Order: sequence, then structure tokens, then C-alpha cells
Amino acid sequence: MSGTLLIKNGHLIDPANGIDATADLWIRDGKVAAVGNYNGTADEEIDASGKIVCPGLIDMHVHLREPGQEWKEDIESGSRAAVAGGVTSICCMPNTGPHIDHAGIALQIIARARQVNLCNVHPIGAVTKNLDGKELTEMRELSRSGCVAFSDDGMPIWHAGVMRKALEYASSFDFLVIQHAEEKELTAGGAINEGWISTQLGVSGMPVEGEDSMIARDIMLTRRADARYHVAHISSKGGVDMVRKARAEGLKVTTEAAPHHFALTEEEVLGYNVDAKMSPPLRTEEDRLAVIEGLRDGTIDVIATDHAPHHEDDKRCGLSCAAFGIVGLETMLPVSLDLVRAGVLSMSDLIAKMTCNPAQLLDLHAGVLSEGAEADVTIFDPDATWTVDREAMVSKGKNTPWHGKQMTGQVTHTLKAGRIVFAEGEVRG
Repeated sequence: MSGTLLIKNGHLIDPANGIDATADLWIRDGKVAAVGNYNGTADEEIDASGKIVCPGLIDMHVHLREPGQEWKEDIESGSRAAVAGGVTSICCMPNTGPHIDHAGIALQIIARARQVNLCNVHPIGAVTKNLDGKELTEMRELSRSGCVAFSDDGMPIWHAGVMRKALEYASSFDFLVIQHAEEKELTAGGAINEGWISTQLGVSGMPVEGEDSMIARDIMLTRRADARYHVAHISSKGGVDMVRKARAEGLKVTTEAAPHHFALTEEEVLGYNVDAKMSPPLRTEEDRLAVIEGLRDGTIDVIATDHAPHHEDDKRCGLSCAAFGIVGLETMLPVSLDLVRAGVLSMSDLIAKMTCNPAQLLDLHAGVLSEGAEADVTIFDPDATWTVDREAMVSKGKNTPWHGKQMTGQVTHTLKAGRIVFAEGEVRG
């Protein structure tokens, strides 16, 4: 963007720079020119009175489905959903078809995202070829092609010997290894959390030990390898406790929580609600409160959606056979704002978990409003109310457990490199 844009009268929150005050934000030629006073005039203005102005949100756990399953989501529709939710940087998982297990696919995704030109798209490379957990990918080559971390998400890295090799290799280059923590021998055939509700519904369950045992194994391997290890979508009390202890020991262990795991419990699946089926599953109230405590005390560094769009046919087939996953890009912010209203997090702490914290983990040049930084900006009204309507969602995926529910907090503007890409309820571009 050329010219000067002034975002005035907003409550500016930039956790990385310790800013939490009413201040003007000046943008020139797509970069942050100044916070507060600026020696110049504006070509365009946005009045942000009564609104929060913050760095563009970052979602480090998104499934874009392209290449291979574009009828569920593609890079364009996923990017549109992202900016509608105030997200300016997304990291896409490798369980596409073909998988992001070689440089060509990573480069293809980056090139397509640049054509769409709505938000930053950063591929996450596969740890093993074909995501089968047997043979390591050329992780260094994938990194050079633009991959910002490594994961077999959608599948766990199940083989302990392969995981050890992956962590040791990653440690040599300071790569981040992200694990979908699930012991498949324990969870095979399960659809929801194992417990009273799975028994009541007559549906096979996924015991919490399937998640906890994998995290315990991986922490031991991480200790030996001195590697950076990240637990995706943590959902269990035991898992949060283990990560907390590992961090206290000084291990390079981090984790993320998805909004559904701190906002909902397994009771959401009563009535055989397929839109509340995901992996790991919604768990008990005790687990939900443990995730919230992990967010509060800093054990959990990041909030990320695990945005997993599906076609209606993949969901409308009964709870046992329905696909795992829900969409989340467009509801991440309002659902997470409940943590502020409940006094769990300050607004600044919440925004940090969706901006500078994931940026630091992945070494992204994003998540800040420092002078000279690319002007990726989110503006939202924390008090605006609206009702989720799956048919009005921008994502191709309509699989949301929040359909028909009222949200408080709404994105009004999203800017990418100083260019308005979402405003007045519409994606621009």
C-alpha cells in the first residue's frame, strides 16, 4: 500500500512492545510508521473509537486442504476465512494430498498464497514421508523452501525410534517439532472421549491415556535430544501437568490450546452432535479447567484453532463414522475473549498468545507493531454481539459447534501490509 493511513482513537495493545493504551497508529507504504505522534498527514483514516487495535493474529495450526481436497477448503477460501477472523498469518499442516513432505509442495503452497494475497501462509513440513511415521523427510530442504516447523499432524509420530531421530536432527538446526499426541493403539476405533457419555451414547471412546502416554514418552525423548518440542491442541489435565513440570525442569517444551478445548466439554456431543467431534476429543470439565489454568499460568503459550474444514457429506454420517474436526478461524477471537471476561487473562496476555508468542516460537516476522514492521493489524470491538450462522461463514467448511450461539467480540477491520483486506463484514480482494 502506498500513502499514509491513520488508525485513530483506538485502544492499542502490542504485547511484544509493552503497549496497552489509547494511541494512534500510523501506517505508511505498508509499514508501521509510528505509534502516537507522527510528523505527517493521513491519506486515509479509520476511527477505532471503542475498539481494540492489535497486531494481526497468528494461527499456527490450520488445515487448508490444498493440494488434494480443495472441495473442503483451499488456500483462497482459507485465507478469506482467516482475515474475516482477524488472522493475518496462518501455518498450514502437512496432511494434504500430496503431503508437504518435499520442497515442491511447500513452494507451490507459498506461491499460491502470494497469488491470493490476503494473508501470510507458512507451510509446516512433514516429519516423516507420507506421514507414515517410518522414514524422516529432508527437513533441512523443507526448511529452506519455507517450512517454519515440522509435524505429522493428523497422525502422531508413533514410532519412538523415529521420534528420537527426528528430535535429535531437529535439535541440530533448532527446528520446532510439533506432535499430535495420540497413542493409536489406545484410541483406535474411538470417536469421542472415553467415559460416561461415550457409554451413554453407545459410542467407542478415546481414553485420555492415549494423549498422556504419548506426551510422557516424548518429553523423555526431548530431554535426551535437547530439542524444541511442541504439543499440538493439548486437551488433558495430565498433559498440561506434564508440560508444566517439563518447563520447570528447563526443557524446551511448549504447547497450544484450541478454543474448543477450553470452552466446551464432552457434553457437547450429547444428541450425537457430529459438529462437536474432533481429535483430541472434547473432554471432561476437569480437563477443561486444567487447560484454562495452563493458559492462566503460562504453561500454555499459544492459542491456535486446529481449523479443520470438512464437506457436509463427511460429517452427516453418524457420530462414529463422521470426520474429526471443526472450523475455527472465524470464531477464535470471540471464543477466546471469554477468558478475559472471566478474569483468567488480561487482554494483553490473551493477544500475546495469538500474536507475539507464536511468532517467537516459529521465528516469524509478525505479531508486533514496531516502527518499520509490516503493518499487519487487527481491529475488533470487544463488546459487539453477533450470532454464528454456519451458512454465513466464509470458510467452505460449515462444521462448527457454535452454530446459532451468540458471540461477544467482533472483528471490524483486518489489514495486511497496511492494505484493508476485511472491513464492514466483507473480505476485500
